[in-house]
Amino acid sequence: MASKTGSKTGTAKTLFRMLGPGLVTGAADDDPSGIATYSQGGAQFGYSLGWTMFLTTPFMIAIQLVSARIGATTGQGLTANLSKAMPRFLLNGLVGLLLIANTLNIAADIAAMGDALRLVIGGPELVYIALFGIGCLTAEILIPYHAYSRYLKTLTLVLFAYVATAFSIHIPWGHVAVATLLPRLSWDRDYMLMLVAIFGTTISPYMFFWQASLEAEGRKLRSKAKDAAAAAALPNRLAQKDSFRIAVDTATGMVLSNVVGFFIIVTTAATLHSHGVTQIGTAAQAAEALRPLAGPFAFLLFSLGIIGTGLLAVPVLAGSAGYAVSESFGWEGSLELPARSAPGFYLVVTAATLAGLGAALTPLDPIRMLFWSAVVNGVVAVPLMAAMMVVVASSKIMGKFAASRTLTISGWCATALMAVVVAAMLVTSVGG
Repeated sequence: MASKTGSKTGTAKTLFRMLGPGLVTGAADDDPSGIATYSQGGAQFGYSLGWTMFLTTPFMIAIQLVSARIGATTGQGLTANLSKAMPRFLLNGLVGLLLIANTLNIAADIAAMGDALRLVIGGPELVYIALFGIGCLTAEILIPYHAYSRYLKTLTLVLFAYVATAFSIHIPWGHVAVATLLPRLSWDRDYMLMLVAIFGTTISPYMFFWQASLEAEGRKLRSKAKDAAAAAALPNRLAQKDSFRIAVDTATGMVLSNVVGFFIIVTTAATLHSHGVTQIGTAAQAAEALRPLAGPFAFLLFSLGIIGTGLLAVPVLAGSAGYAVSESFGWEGSLELPARSAPGFYLVVTAATLAGLGAALTPLDPIRMLFWSAVVNGVVAVPLMAAMMVVVASSKIMGKFAASRTLTISGWCATALMAVVVAAMLVTSVGG
């Protein structure tokens, strides 16, 4: 019996070690901004948007596999690789938009965390906001990522709070199934804006940069343990050895992300929408609205989930901006390096976090920040995804680890899907 228990424990530890960049990336996708977007979708349109979580899952997995494969094989982040597939001025412009969108996301996330803690324990919201912002920044600067990542992986468990919330209230699962399996599409402007916001939240550019950079970081860490002769052969051996790990890690992270997103939409549709509450300003407002409708337990789970996912997402947002900008300028950048060895990288991380903190402390409308951040992400994602597909299919860049036909088709389908959604939003906006 002991041996069986030991075997199961060993298997669980092995599986946990396989999970890393993909799991953290997927979990960070359900940040307070994402929670607010999904909550607004459920409150405004009921169960009719649940299908988006299932449609986007395979495409989300495909495009994140592309980014992970690029980073693991080349040992470089996305910016360095995308410069080989698009004009430098265009890439720099997209990186600039990424920095703006990430800063807005950080602002909305920190504000939601402070508001959620105020709802749970009372006290000064602005003080909580400042503490969350400074605490996240301090941890990123002082703790090397190989140690920090263990904390982030453990923190992903907080996402199950949203699954528990759904099962703590009454939900008509028959209606949910019909709305999910037989969706009714609408060309209404508000519907299309919400659709592109959800897609922009689910398939976000910062996720591409983050996962690619962390896979490149992992390769560098492993190379330090090799002698010079072995290091020369590292790219080929690494890609072969890590192919299965990357696939499991990425699929797990993206499936978890979208399952949680689905339950958030369902929960808010069953409570807020069914009681006529159709407008939500922030994730914390969604939690507060749940309290009289779904009870204190659902409210507590929802609120704690906001705080936990924010603690996970803010470092990811700031870190991905740091990687993208530092590579664009040719600076040394790594969360494994001390600040004195990568000043430009940590300057971007610090600036994005403090700018987000500053915006969170102002009376700016958080819902507008996070909503338009998601829309910008959706627009920026299309050219980035197209360039990523050019890179991953190039044998000149990727060698024998260029994408398979299946991954190539899936990746281009994901790119086309985002392009169609963004085009539909633009058409309906102009028409409106």
